[in-house]
Amino acid sequence: MRKTAHAYGFHEWRTPIFERTELFKRGVGEETDIVGKEMYTFEDRGGRSMTLRPEGTAAAMRALIESGLLQENPVQKIYYIAPMFRYERNQAGRYRQHHQFGVEAIGTSAPEQDVEVIDLIFTIFNKLGLKHLQVSLNSLGDPESRANYRTALVDYLKSHFEQLSPDSKTRLEKNPLRVLDSKDTGDKAINAHAPSVLDYLSPASKDHFEQVQKFLKELKIPYKIDKNLVRGLDYYNKTVFEVVAGELGAQNSITGGGRYDGLLKLLGGPDLPAFGFGAGIERILQTLLKQEIPLPTPYKPILFLIALGDAAKERGFRIVHELRQTGIPAQIDFSGRKVGKLLQAADNLGARYTAVLGDNELQNERIELKKMDSGEKMEIPLPQLSHYLQKEIYV
Repeated sequence: MRKTAHAYGFHEWRTPIFERTELFKRGVGEETDIVGKEMYTFEDRGGRSMTLRPEGTAAAMRALIESGLLQENPVQKIYYIAPMFRYERNQAGRYRQHHQFGVEAIGTSAPEQDVEVIDLIFTIFNKLGLKHLQVSLNSLGDPESRANYRTALVDYLKSHFEQLSPDSKTRLEKNPLRVLDSKDTGDKAINAHAPSVLDYLSPASKDHFEQVQKFLKELKIPYKIDKNLVRGLDYYNKTVFEVVAGELGAQNSITGGGRYDGLLKLLGGPDLPAFGFGAGIERILQTLLKQEIPLPTPYKPILFLIALGDAAKERGFRIVHELRQTGIPAQIDFSGRKVGKLLQAADNLGARYTAVLGDNELQNERIELKKMDSGEKMEIPLPQLSHYLQKEIYV
């Protein structure tokens, strides 16, 4: 994630785990599920209401505003990898503390910026080896388009009010676009015939959306239009998207985001356009596992050194220090366990080689390496140990 973000010109930011509660009420929206149901909020010793960060965008925007960087350069491209906290029912891919990789591109309203950000996360997924992926795409238009659509949607949903689920009845009054995101079977049947936001786009919003599709096609990124895709946060406008994978069941989105051109101004900053996403790392890991894609190999030492006696421990301590300084993973045991137990410990760790260092080895300045998978043994002069093991790093 970091390597790809850097290749696309983004640099890493880190913000506090908690922020003033008002930031999320203003930035995310008081009627959203996050603010209404899912935030961990507490009062600090100064009597201020603070909240554990439930999402990354509002916090990143607050940090950008306070840093003053936007006055120096209104075009900023940042990313973060950070824990988020939401009080919700645990289910596949959802945890009360989860981790997000997020990207925020500030200062550019061009449709190419939308596609660059979508391309970034799609490139990461391709590098990870994920399969069966597709972008779900929609446009919420500019504020005027969205207001006109909201009126039409409310009129339609009110005609089916008695058939809506209890949650959707509440959402209809507070945040009607969220009804389109309902997972309830009855709501889905009603939403299937709801008016499409795409029919209410202003000419400028429609052109922007068409350009986004054009550039996605040029980059050969597979997508489909989902007229009911609205995302759960108030700050979105124009392009919204998700990347979905079939292996996660109902919770099949592994990233989502969109354009939020008015958020910086709402939070007291300059009126600059922005586009971003948040990708749940636990969701990505689940998808990798379900698609049986190999994960990176856990840490394994190249050498596990067993030192017998005080003099050997002293020399062995220096040896593993020198090996580590040259980038060779090495371990030495200080527990005083018997050799047989230590050989078993080395095997459990997946060590490539073991070696016993005792009085004879110290006297002769030679040590015997044992290759754990084959049992092959070889004697190496102690001064050449680092040189011999260096080539093993790349095997």
